[in-house]
Amino acid sequence: MSLPFQVIERVNESRATREAKKTTTPSLFDFYSGKEGDTFDDGWRNKLIWGDNLLVMNSLLEKFEGQFDLIYIDPPFATGSDFSFLSEIGEDGLEVSKSPSIIEEKAYRDTWGLGVGSYLCMLHDRLRLIKRLLKPDGSLLVHCDWHVGHQIRSLCDELFSPQNFLNEIVWYYYNKFQGNVDRFASNHDVIFWYRNGQDYQFVAQKEKRLEGVVKQIKRAWDKEKQAIVNVKGPDGKVVYIETDVKTVDDVWRISMLQPADKTENAGYQTQKPEKLVGRIVDAISVDGDLIGDFFCGSGTTLACAEKRGRRWIGCDLGRWSIHTTRKRMLGIENCKPFEILNLGKYERQYWQGVTLGEGRDQQTLLYEYLAFVLKLYKAQPISGLSHLHGKKGKAMIHIGAIDSPVTIDEVALSIEECVKVKQPELHILGWEWEMGLAGPNNDVKKGSPMHEVAKQKGIKLLLLQIPREVMEQQAADKGDITFFELAYLNVEVKHPKKLQAVVKLKDFVIPNTELIPEEVRDKVKKWSDYIDYWAVDWDFQNDTFMQGWVNYRTRKDRTLVLESDAHKYDKPGTYRILVKVVDIFGNDTSQAYTVAIK
Repeated sequence: MSLPFQVIERVNESRATREAKKTTTPSLFDFYSGKEGDTFDDGWRNKLIWGDNLLVMNSLLEKFEGQFDLIYIDPPFATGSDFSFLSEIGEDGLEVSKSPSIIEEKAYRDTWGLGVGSYLCMLHDRLRLIKRLLKPDGSLLVHCDWHVGHQIRSLCDELFSPQNFLNEIVWYYYNKFQGNVDRFASNHDVIFWYRNGQDYQFVAQKEKRLEGVVKQIKRAWDKEKQAIVNVKGPDGKVVYIETDVKTVDDVWRISMLQPADKTENAGYQTQKPEKLVGRIVDAISVDGDLIGDFFCGSGTTLACAEKRGRRWIGCDLGRWSIHTTRKRMLGIENCKPFEILNLGKYERQYWQGVTLGEGRDQQTLLYEYLAFVLKLYKAQPISGLSHLHGKKGKAMIHIGAIDSPVTIDEVALSIEECVKVKQPELHILGWEWEMGLAGPNNDVKKGSPMHEVAKQKGIKLLLLQIPREVMEQQAADKGDITFFELAYLNVEVKHPKKLQAVVKLKDFVIPNTELIPEEVRDKVKKWSDYIDYWAVDWDFQNDTFMQGWVNYRTRKDRTLVLESDAHKYDKPGTYRILVKVVDIFGNDTSQAYTVAIK
């Protein structure tokens, strides 16, 4: 099943580029058309994609079948830890271990639900797609450890053929502390290298010798003998040379990342060092090649590709992975433009067809969709009303469409109908929301304008997010679905000089503080501690968010600037400024503001 991508953010791209691509029919995102060159000069943009890698790779086939020069993957070894990460809160860097979300757990309920067998089935489906994405002379490198390495090699032999196996690279991480074990300590991983066809790329690598300078026999290739022979001098004696370098073999002695490392270590338990992955990129690709990683995690492969002038496409299911990778790329000097994509509403439509059935009439399909969501929300369906679909206690329920954002008009009509039937409370459940529909569902902080409208009419309004997890069958069957409130942000737009605007963050409310341990929550000093990143699009035109100014925390520098630099407009007029905030869990909140520039 091939699904179209939505471009939800463009990074490091100029306003001039946006103007050149302006369309007469703006939308909240652009569709990825694939109309771009194969080089940066011809308009290529690197791509970071959020979503299930099986759907993503299937969707990439249309434009990228047989186009990848190198694909490196580090698939999960076990349930749980592969999506865990350490998030830091505020300027003090208080660490909180973020457990996998339901959707992340689900990815490996399928993977590990029936043990190793289901894991290998998961990997088989993805390796089959990887083979199709690789060029005939492309290479696959699969990173694994002692748990399932031997079975993964058998799987790769089946799909790529034993004759195309090139190396079993041993990564020896000598600095790992094992503690007391009743066997030899496991201090290495393996990386299997397979070529996709008869030809492949390889550039031998050199490294410093641990023992320093050594004296060794000089050797060279003898064309007549078709063999490497000892070089002899005019006197017939063997020639010796002194050197402190050697050619890298298949055992790589590279240290693991350490927790104290605040520069490269992003807090991922499964993060690999750039020295390791960078060597792979150096050896098996050249400038301009296309590199892929479909379990990209903290973005190590993509960072190594970016620093070496390669093109790249990365994918992961975890929101925090996408956010961490975005920040990591921004930290690279002269990082080339890249875009963040997802499958958006089309993934939901695909899910709807699979779950509720295709080929049904639209009325039946709509009824079953509403009944499905109401059941997960533990509400009862009602009939006879235009905009209200269910009831839970005293609250009436409206459910947003699967293929479009909930609009302000939609909320207003639901409020009117709630007043008409004389009910005191209204819950709106939505997948996406029109810009401006944000705000906490309480009286402590200012809500959205719609909260004020509802309050004036005697209605208590709650806006709740339909989680992506409802698309996962096992999560839905278990009923472990949580509908979260929307986050809320407030800003002040100032005008220090003529034609200038400055954005200052004034408030931010995170809805799901229960995900934070109570002992950490008690130490949070201010609302900004929950913000990890924020950015401004100075001329938002109901299209893809284009980052015009950005500030974010790193593990090394925990400070966050709450006031943007001044932006100067070319001419006076009315503009829409879109502010995007990403919280410490990788969830983003956006709100638009209309400003008059004079």
